[in-house]
Amino acid sequence: MIYTTASFSVDPFLLESLEKIGISLLIGVLIGLERESWRSDKKIFAGVRTFTITCIMGTISAFLADFVGYAILIITTIFIGLCCIFLMYEVNVVQKKSGLTTAVALFSTYLLGILVAQGFFQIAIIVAVIITFLLIEKRPLHSLAENLSERDIIDALQFVAIAFILYPIVPDEPIYGGVSLKAVILIVVLVSAVSFVSYILLKRTGTKGGIAYSGFLGGLASSEAAIVALSNISKKKQSLIENVFVGSLLTVIAMAIRDVIIALLIDTSGRVSLLMIPPFLIMSLVTFLMVWRKKNITPVEETIYLRSPFAIGPALKFGILFTIVLAIANVASSAGGPLGTYAAALGGIASSSAVTASMASLAVAGKISYQTAAETAVLAGIISTLSKPLYIKLVGANELFRKVVYYFILISLIGFVILMIWGEYIL
Repeated sequence: MIYTTASFSVDPFLLESLEKIGISLLIGVLIGLERESWRSDKKIFAGVRTFTITCIMGTISAFLADFVGYAILIITTIFIGLCCIFLMYEVNVVQKKSGLTTAVALFSTYLLGILVAQGFFQIAIIVAVIITFLLIEKRPLHSLAENLSERDIIDALQFVAIAFILYPIVPDEPIYGGVSLKAVILIVVLVSAVSFVSYILLKRTGTKGGIAYSGFLGGLASSEAAIVALSNISKKKQSLIENVFVGSLLTVIAMAIRDVIIALLIDTSGRVSLLMIPPFLIMSLVTFLMVWRKKNITPVEETIYLRSPFAIGPALKFGILFTIVLAIANVASSAGGPLGTYAAALGGIASSSAVTASMASLAVAGKISYQTAAETAVLAGIISTLSKPLYIKLVGANELFRKVVYYFILISLIGFVILMIWGEYIL
């Protein structure tokens, strides 16, 4: 008997079905293993086997619906829903404990199985990873919530509500030199979210990290606001001048990190951020060496206090500044080319992040080159560094101003020289 190649061919339908079941199995195991890890701490009612079977059930139900009708999908959905209700009853009523997480996670796993059956593999896997992360990070997330005040939560809810109420109703057409209000809203939300993460870390650390740590985390949220807060400390507690000095310098490193992250989030190709890294890296290294010389300073339990970046006021200020810088840069670029765009770097006096966000947006839109965007963003960071002593002079102690002004000028000059050299190198 002669066997041909066709005799050993595998049915594509079978391969596709096995692929879907395999992905469902992996998703169920992933989420189930996290739930199973609690077994040593307390009694669990849904572990790795339950989650895995539930995910596969979702896939099989959605698969069979195409052949026997959607009644089978309705039946299994009701069945899983009843199981989740029973699970919540057992935990909250019988065991007299509180918790809905496992039941919600179980039903979500069932839905992920349906997504897999429909061929949405990437979405199902990404959501599964997110769910697992949220389950694993239970204690850190609870700790995070405990460190947020009621005012912080209200501010965040108001800001998000207003932002996403405005988003659908603002016009799609660009205004004032090509400024898209929809893009402005999204970028403001994005930048505010980055600042909010640093704000939460700052609040969670409190006084434990000392002024230096607070200066760095505060700088990640807003280097300008952090400098003002540090300056206030220097005026009220002049015995902490040395500590405030270190914290002030660390805001420069934080600013550089923050601006590179913002550029990367807006320009996901990474071109702008990669071009920004060398000058900012040298500035950060120089700053770190200056801080290292003060390593023997005794840390004190003191922190700075900032307003939540996820509030209407700070977000509105950033949005207005971002829009102004974007419009000026757009017009200046059209009129004067790269030299005109560089003028927008003066916005770094108020916020280097706003300049960075606007430059990255223009580069993505193709209105300026990635090199011009990066150079202007770095120049804004240098101007921001150079302007920090002015904030200290206006708000802080004169002794602190005299102590830091030369350091900030030196860091700025080094940054400018490196920017010029780097600009010539990449031409």
